[in-house]
Amino acid sequence: MKVLMMHSGKNQKPNKLISEKSPYLQQHAYNPVDWHPWGTEAFKKAQAEDKPVFLSIGYSTCHWCHVMEKESFEDPEVAKILNDAFVCIKVDREERPDLDATFMKVCQTIAGTGGWPLHVIMTPDKKPFFAATYIPKENRFGKTGLKQLTQQIKQLWTTRRNELVESAQKIITLLKEEESIEARPFETLAESTLDEAYLKLEETFDENNGGFGYAPKFPTPHVLSFLLRYWKRTQNNKALQMVEKTLTAMRLGGIYDHLASGFHRYSTDSNWRVPHFEKMLYDQAMLIIAYTEAYQATRKDEYKQAAQQTINYVLRDMTDANGGFYSAEDADSEGEEGKFYLWTEQEIRQVLSKEEAELLKKVFNTEEQGNFIEASTGEKTGKNILHMKKPLTEIAENLCLKPTELQKLIDEACQKLLAARQKRIHPSKDDKILTDWNGLMIAALAMVSQAFDEPELATAAAKASEFIMERLRDSEGNLLHRYRQGEKAITGFLDDHAFLIFGLLELYEAGFDVKHLRHALDLAERMLTHFWDKTHGGFFQTADHSETTLTRNKEIHDGAYPSGNSIAAMSLIRLARITGETRFEEKADQIMNTFSLEVSKNPHSYAQLLSALDFMLGPSSEIVIVGNPQKQDTTKMLQTLRSKFIPRKIVLFRSSAEETPEITHIARFTKDLKEKEGKATAFVCKGYVCKTPTTDASEMLELLERQ
Repeated sequence: MKVLMMHSGKNQKPNKLISEKSPYLQQHAYNPVDWHPWGTEAFKKAQAEDKPVFLSIGYSTCHWCHVMEKESFEDPEVAKILNDAFVCIKVDREERPDLDATFMKVCQTIAGTGGWPLHVIMTPDKKPFFAATYIPKENRFGKTGLKQLTQQIKQLWTTRRNELVESAQKIITLLKEEESIEARPFETLAESTLDEAYLKLEETFDENNGGFGYAPKFPTPHVLSFLLRYWKRTQNNKALQMVEKTLTAMRLGGIYDHLASGFHRYSTDSNWRVPHFEKMLYDQAMLIIAYTEAYQATRKDEYKQAAQQTINYVLRDMTDANGGFYSAEDADSEGEEGKFYLWTEQEIRQVLSKEEAELLKKVFNTEEQGNFIEASTGEKTGKNILHMKKPLTEIAENLCLKPTELQKLIDEACQKLLAARQKRIHPSKDDKILTDWNGLMIAALAMVSQAFDEPELATAAAKASEFIMERLRDSEGNLLHRYRQGEKAITGFLDDHAFLIFGLLELYEAGFDVKHLRHALDLAERMLTHFWDKTHGGFFQTADHSETTLTRNKEIHDGAYPSGNSIAAMSLIRLARITGETRFEEKADQIMNTFSLEVSKNPHSYAQLLSALDFMLGPSSEIVIVGNPQKQDTTKMLQTLRSKFIPRKIVLFRSSAEETPEITHIARFTKDLKEKEGKATAFVCKGYVCKTPTTDASEMLELLERQ
């Protein structure tokens, strides 16, 4: 598989990034800027040459990172100025989320804002005194240009260094005070916390377009998963309507790739039409989960189809031959954002028949002048982003066609457009394999495998799990963060452990292979040993044996994807119910207490943690199915259970075909459970009370649904 790199050309002598595996760092390897990777060599050089450090953090699919590279870092004049004043370091935020989190807080403290590209200037001993995001090459619109800024910093470093160092020390003090949460009181998180989060989400819900707030608009699938749980708990239909409106609007909009499937990063407008075109693995995983849960809750095929098509995209375009999943696809191709995805009507007519082109015009709302508006100018470009304004059933009715007939015609035309699009220059693909994002995709595939009865997806999830367990651990069995081109590297972070445990638990329930539970328990023990704050509770982002930067961060806030602490809380609850070991549940409760003050102030910003809180508040269920895995009655009982949206549960399976199944060593309470009358039997415990075992699948559901 070819991965396209964007750099100024190999006539330029490479810098020290040439030996790095990160596609983002490789993109900058031929810049005239003398970039160094993060490490002791760069800081020793800064000390020896008595220069401050210019740190630049970004990622391979970051549009404004590309803009700044082309504008400044490929410019020999700018590079000379930077090289003269600084030792320059490049960091891939996806490889080093710990550095990114630390220096993003620095930027927010200094500049009051954050984003990527992220730039921090610091002393040779890593004390930051300046931070900014995108910096233009020259002074523009009141922003100091990079050339002028560099000269100013150089002058200050020479003449007023003490002031810079003093400023840096104040920033570090502020950061450490912010991280020091041990003295804060805690609030009791209760069902009222869920209510408060719901009310705030309802207040910010866009009734016309779905989603929350206004442009730019992000998918936030973990918010939708929380709302589904809130609907399940309260039977508040408005919560379900908010989920359905949002999922439907995204699937119809330009944020969805109507030719190859998969979702773009976010919408630049409020109605999901004009996307920022990069595609991220974590978005695909979390959206697959949200659509799957919505299908279980409503049984509407449109949600099932959205999940299946997104999976098809991931398995086709984002999967390594050995089973791991790639990180992202870029927004830009040939230096232009979205060029790969946009169409003029003339281009469409060149590919399709007149009838097909007219049909797609009605379905996907193309215009001769183009419907795509350039963000910087606000003007139409003559190009079109394919999007739908109405569901297929409504369009079919307007065209006097059956939905199945219309779908067939659309599919045939789209296949032709896709084949033509494949001949274009593709956006670059970031083919590094990250443990945390793979954990999310493993969970998604395993969940879909259960909900849609598609065991081949559990096989794909298991292959990815084996890839990580075999290739992304060190000699002592510790998890690592990144794999690319045969190289495994970077000590694993909290997210790597928490997200992979999540995936392994879902994978166990998809096929009941106990080795996935063993791996999950081993990772949980390592996570508690190396990441847990033994004094104040909660998990640090970095292990106790990892590199320490300015602070050792703890994160609970959900960003583009959920925080490690939130996912860990849910997994620890599930492990407690599986094993009967209450210490896991006690740790989950401590996470709630540790972050309760922040959560109670703005609970809607912590949707994933609230999903864990929903599980903790209960009533939750432990279900053990005892039966012969080869018999139809066992299969029927499992399929019945998996078809429904029952979020507060764990499911175990004890094979009646084995004398002492391995699960009895992990979940000892399953040891004496036997089939009734030689039939598959469900043992349901709910709210710490066990019900009479049943061999009837419908009765099992009644026991689960009964409050």
